[in-house]
Amino acid sequence: MQSKHIHSNIVIMIEGALCIALAFVLSKLNLFRMPQGGSVNFELVPLMIFAYRRGLRKGFLAGFLNGILKMIVGGYILNPAQAALDYPVAFMCVGLAALSPKILGFFLAACSQILCSVLSGVIFFAEYAPEGQNPWIYSFLYNAPVLGAKYLISFIAALFLWKALEKNLPSK
Repeated sequence: MQSKHIHSNIVIMIEGALCIALAFVLSKLNLFRMPQGGSVNFELVPLMIFAYRRGLRKGFLAGFLNGILKMIVGGYILNPAQAALDYPVAFMCVGLAALSPKILGFFLAACSQILCSVLSGVIFFAEYAPEGQNPWIYSFLYNAPVLGAKYLISFIAALFLWKALEKNLPSK
């Protein structure tokens, strides 16, 4: 019985590593890129699917590790708090997709990551706000459309893939 449990954990680790690697590759194929950071791409799709399949804890861990990888390989870092908020904490939010492969998990994941980005924008990048504009409004208007679009296209792609995977892969 012990060997079956170890085998199962190894399979989950390999699946997680492959999803993180695929997310990293997809993050380089941008549909749109913002001038001061942020882009629309399909990087969230494999992370969402992993979270759907393996649950909240494992989804958080995959998002966290993806954020660390993005931070190490080309992240924009001002200080440790900003780095944590923009990378591992923000990408952990993708794990919330595990709550439901439908709208609720997607919505919570998107809102949580947008909140991380808006907070980072207000705390660390307020100087980019135009003269006289509230940094909260500027950060929200900068981050929400980009992340909203990214989550929307990722959610649609993940749903299509999820339906196909449900038929062909063993469940949790």
